Amino acid sequence: MYEILWLSLAVVILASFLFSPRVGTTDGFFRGTSASGAAPGLSTLILSQVTTWVFARSLMNAAILGFYYGIAGTLAYAAYYLSFLTGAWIVDGIRFRHGFASVQDFLRDRFGRQGTRAYNCVVAVRLLSEVFANLLVVGIIFGVAGTVPYILAILLVALLTLAYSVIGGLRASLRTDVVQTLILISVLGVLLVRVAGADGFDFPALLTTSPDLTSPGWVLLAVALLQIWSYPLHDPVMMDRGFLADRATTARSFLHACWISIICILAFGILGVYAGAMKVEGEDMVRALTRLLGDPTMVLFNIALIISAISTLDSTFSSAAKLTIIDMQLAPVSVANGRISMVLFLLGGLVFLFLGSNDLFSAVAVSGTASLFLAPVVFFCIWRDRNVAPWAFTVAFATAMAGAVLYFLESGGHLSLIEPAFGIAHKYAKLLVISATVLGVGCTAFAIGLQPRSAAVQAGS
Repeated sequence: MYEILWLSLAVVILASFLFSPRVGTTDGFFRGTSASGAAPGLSTLILSQVTTWVFARSLMNAAILGFYYGIAGTLAYAAYYLSFLTGAWIVDGIRFRHGFASVQDFLRDRFGRQGTRAYNCVVAVRLLSEVFANLLVVGIIFGVAGTVPYILAILLVALLTLAYSVIGGLRASLRTDVVQTLILISVLGVLLVRVAGADGFDFPALLTTSPDLTSPGWVLLAVALLQIWSYPLHDPVMMDRGFLADRATTARSFLHACWISIICILAFGILGVYAGAMKVEGEDMVRALTRLLGDPTMVLFNIALIISAISTLDSTFSSAAKLTIIDMQLAPVSVANGRISMVLFLLGGLVFLFLGSNDLFSAVAVSGTASLFLAPVVFFCIWRDRNVAPWAFTVAFATAMAGAVLYFLESGGHLSLIEPAFGIAHKYAKLLVISATVLGVGCTAFAIGLQPRSAAVQAGS
């Protein structure tokens, strides 16, 4: 089986190199324009959005949540993909209604330097987490953590993906996303056909695997519905693609990426639900699926994860380059400096990987909680075009960071404050309490801090 996986990895990497243009202009490298200066078209944007959000961590999370919590777990994770709809409204507001060229420009105008510093910090951490989380999935496909195959797979995927990313930047990412998405969707299609014919696969029965409305899966769905209002704004990959094409193309790309991504996530999540329904005592998801589907089908399962990991990594590298060089202006704008930024983010992600947590969903939950300081920005400033005192932004940011740290400590068993106070034991119920509190405090602060724009600018200068 591993020989086929190594061969598949080689084919995907080779195809990525073949479709990666060598880019020498800053517009092509950081903004994805063609040699003639044209913006990417609709189909390119759709497929790029899909594959950069249907990444290895997402597919694995959808399956794992389905395995443990039934159909509710998979639906909860799929609900995060409604972020494409809220993201489209956010981009339309910032770019076309308010006339700003980036999220940072908007935050700087409304909240001064504290707005951009807070945002850039959260976005940088998210990009680093994407590097480590997707490389982690690649590693565990090929071996147990710490073994030679595990480390070798991680380093090969990291270095080879970096190699074609530094050649073409965002332009290369967009081009390869198209190829990688088409391969991924094809593999998912074959995988579903094989699963549909497996013993004991009963789709209507799988839809009834979460009968208890108080189960963690349904609680997590409520969490997702709270976090999707701010989640897209702190995702630089999604936001970057929202500032490339014209208004109509941008809106349509987000809409189509939404339903395509949800279908992909639900399809992969159903595998986990099926494994959970058919497991025997002591089996984890991978063992259950291997027993039920056989090695050939599991090869397809792992190929889908590998493709999505590679696609997400190149997009992460291009967004990291834009964040540090264009948005944060940490170095002069040049292709060479963009390439250096990519290398540094890879090194940072590897540090996260070998020193950090192996809980894939915790990274999503912590990131989603941290992003909640942006929800009142969306509600009050982007959509309602109101001006708010900078102190309210500070309160929202501090509350969100405290909530993210609290959830990380609670879910990791390092701290227990919520259960004694509220009688809540499960980590997703705790996450719901934290998310609702952070959102409530942030929105209350913004409501109190409403003021004319001129006063807000003077206070933030």
